[in-house]
Amino acid sequence: MVARQLTTESSNCTIFYMKRFKAMTIRLSADQSDELDTVAAIDGQPVSQVIRSAIAGHIEGRKRDSAFQSMLRQRIERAQRMLPNDERLGD
Repeated sequence: MVARQLTTESSNCTIFYMKRFKAMTIRLSADQSDELDTVAAIDGQPVSQVIRSAIAGHIEGRKRDSAFQSMLRQRIERAQRMLPNDERLGD
């Protein structure tokens, strides 16, 4: 949650707003859940933040993986072929 101070001549208030998040459900084994709780507690972070950090790290690693990039390009090319010719990128 992010706090933003709003001040006008007649009032002073703090507005809290959240960045948009997509709620998801994951299934973990009991051991994974216990280990995740332990990591979060030791790091002093909510479990959800530990999960978001792990996902971000995984995605960044995939972005740097040349085999993944090759498969991504192939997928984009296949998807492009589904578009009408006049709507294809690069045409």
